Amino acid sequence: MKPSELAVRLRARFPETLEARGEVMVVVSRTELHPALSYLRDESDLDLGFLADVTATDWPGLEPRFWIAYELVSFAQGHRVRLKVGLPGDDPRVPSVVAAFPSANWLEREVFDFFGIIFEGHPDLRRIEMPEDWVGHPLRKDEPLAGVNTQYKGAFIPPPDQRGV
Repeated sequence: MKPSELAVRLRARFPETLEARGEVMVVVSRTELHPALSYLRDESDLDLGFLADVTATDWPGLEPRFWIAYELVSFAQGHRVRLKVGLPGDDPRVPSVVAAFPSANWLEREVFDFFGIIFEGHPDLRRIEMPEDWVGHPLRKDEPLAGVNTQYKGAFIPPPDQRGV
């Protein structure tokens, strides 16, 4: 099925379906996330049973502020779909999809670690890259770009603007 045909097929179920540059994207609300993923996985002509990635973007000043993107792949059918969910800045929560897609486990943890988005029902939601005691979420756009105090194996490394020449 070509991307344009796939988009037409999905638009019947998901009105917010876009096709651009050969890629298909579906936008749903967080309450529709689980039913949408189940539909995309279980329909035999779609067969989008592999969750390849979960990622996020931060758009401060806009609502929804955060967007979660789920990259689904069908090896049998040879196509892929990006499913997106917008989250408000004051309530960045979305249901975990680990039960349906075990590959989401560490992917959701990474998004939690870097963006602070809560995946409700996740079996082990804790930091995966940053130290457990790290304050903040480094990929949020309101985090400082430089000048963050850094610890390396017990040694303190001052921010770049405070280092001696």
